[in-house]
Amino acid sequence: MNPNAIEIFGIGIKWYSIFILTGIIIAWIFIQSDAKKFGISKDFLTNLIFWTVIFGIIGARAYYVIFNWSHYSEHLNEIWHVWEGGLAIHGGLLVGCAVIIIYCKKYRVSALRILDIAAPYLLLAQAIGRWGNFFNREAYGVATTYEHLKDIIIIPDFIIYGMNIDGVYYTPTFYYESLWCLLGFIVILAIRKFRYLRLGQQIGTYLMWYSLGRFFIEGLRTDSLMLGYFKVAQIISIILFIIGLIMVLLQVRKPKLEMLYNTNEDIEIVNF
Repeated sequence: MNPNAIEIFGIGIKWYSIFILTGIIIAWIFIQSDAKKFGISKDFLTNLIFWTVIFGIIGARAYYVIFNWSHYSEHLNEIWHVWEGGLAIHGGLLVGCAVIIIYCKKYRVSALRILDIAAPYLLLAQAIGRWGNFFNREAYGVATTYEHLKDIIIIPDFIIYGMNIDGVYYTPTFYYESLWCLLGFIVILAIRKFRYLRLGQQIGTYLMWYSLGRFFIEGLRTDSLMLGYFKVAQIISIILFIIGLIMVLLQVRKPKLEMLYNTNEDIEIVNF
C-alpha cells in the first residue's frame, strides 16, 4: 500500500497528512457553527483554534518523541518527520486543552463552554485521522488470520487485505478506534439534546468515552509507547477517565438550573 496520495514535483503528499488535516478542518467548521449559536466571536474562535492546532501538533509530536527517545536520540533529523506518522493523540490533547484554558482565561471566555462545544467534533476528527494510520501501516494489533478477520462482520475486505503486511495479517486496531470515536461523536451529540445538560459534562463524557475505548484497544496494539513494563496510553487513559468522571459528577451536584450548556448566560462577547 502506497502511503503517498499524490506526488507533486517529486514530493510525496502523505495520506496520513491528508486525513489529519481533513479531520481538523471538518471539526473547525462544526465548532465555528456551534459557537455562533452562543454569540462567540468568530475572530476569537479562529485565533483560538489556530493556536490550539499548532501547539496541539507540537505536543502530539513531542509526546511521541519523548517516549521513543532511545530511537530519536540517535536519529535527531527524524524528529521533524511528522508526515511519516508519530503523532500521539494524548500529547495533542493535553497541550491543546492547556492552550484553550490559558487563551480563554486571557479573554474571559468560559473554557468549559469551548471544550464542550469541541468535544464531539474532536472525536469526529480522531475517527477521520485514524485512517492515516491505515495507509502508513501502523497502529495495528497482534498477528491474526484472514479467517478470523473475515468472521468479524464489521471489517470490510479492503481493510483485511490492507492488514496483510509482509504475508502476515494483523488486527486493525486503528479501525476499532475509529469506530469507537465515531460512536462517541454520536453519543455526545445525543447527550447535547438534554435540557439540563451542564457545562463541563460533554468534555467530561469525552474524556471517559475515549479513555475507556483507548484503554482496551491499546491492550491489543503491538507498537505502544512504553513506560517500563506499562503502556503509556493505558496509564494516561486511566487518569483522564477519572478526571472526566469527576467533572461530570461535580456538575451533577450543582443546582438544576446552574451553568447550563444550552444557555449563553456565561458568554462575554470578545471583539478583536
